Amino acid sequence: MKKKIAILFGGQSTEHEVSRVSATSVLENIDVTKYDIYPIGITKDGLWFEYTGKLVNIENGEWEKDEYFKIPDGQRIIFNKEVDVVFPVLHGLFGEDGTIQGMCKLSNIPCVGPGVMSSAVCMDKIYTKFLLEKFNVKQADYVVINAHEYVKNKNTLIKEIEEKLGYAVFIKPSNGGSSVGISKAHNKSELILGLEEALKYDRKVLVEQAINAREIEVAILGNDSPEASIPGEVIPAKEFYDYEAKYKSEESRTLIPALLSDAKLQVIKEEAIRIYKILDCSGMARVDFLVDKETEAVYLNEVNTIPGFTKISMYPKMWQASGKTYVKLIDELIELAIERNNS
Repeated sequence: MKKKIAILFGGQSTEHEVSRVSATSVLENIDVTKYDIYPIGITKDGLWFEYTGKLVNIENGEWEKDEYFKIPDGQRIIFNKEVDVVFPVLHGLFGEDGTIQGMCKLSNIPCVGPGVMSSAVCMDKIYTKFLLEKFNVKQADYVVINAHEYVKNKNTLIKEIEEKLGYAVFIKPSNGGSSVGISKAHNKSELILGLEEALKYDRKVLVEQAINAREIEVAILGNDSPEASIPGEVIPAKEFYDYEAKYKSEESRTLIPALLSDAKLQVIKEEAIRIYKILDCSGMARVDFLVDKETEAVYLNEVNTIPGFTKISMYPKMWQASGKTYVKLIDELIELAIERNNS
């Protein structure tokens, strides 16, 4: 009997559009001979619909206007026990932060990817740093900015950043992805602009010392015995890998494998697995590193528990380079979700 898979897309985060593109790729590659598929779209207003129309309309955003809605009495859909596995292709808040995972946990439905605690911690860049410091994971120096404190003590906080980190620095909303709200500041005026932009997206902001580094990523797959893919390298078209460089620029490039020695690649893979285990991740994650261009010191950048699944996304591409097809990757993620739910 076919397993019934609910694939969630869209959502209420700033990554709504990216989620639709990722979900389209998953829907194009999932083995329909093995699964009954239920695409569940979530609008930016938080309404849930089962969608049965053309896949292209998910990617281009026309799905909400499509006649192929199934809207029972105009109400949002709630999962029932006929769903065997939920695959949330929901990047960012209200999808990658433990909320969907908690709903599935309450319903006793296997959910692809890490659980509630791991998802919540990894989504919050600041708390990821706090936790991993205990385990001596190498990270860039940083300062945490709280919106309330920023309003009260702006000049003091600016001075603290300048004295502790200097320039340049990266400014990031603590909860967010796809580089939305992230900027790089080379001076005080850019720092202030960057902080005020980041605070539009989160009440907590992470300011990190900029490292002259290469961006190296590793895909992790598994539960208690995770495995690492061949690491890849991102070469952004701009000064850093922002939203435009990731999804709109044709000049950004990726290299798989990354152009590092075999020994350094092995060190990065082992560190990625160690971090994955420390954070109690399951199913999947993409672990991103910064490798200093001069010293080759390896710093953790961030951990993504629902990485991109678009045609150009590194997570499936790194597994394909490691010998695992997109179709097989989806199969394994579903199996891992069932395994973890039963354990």
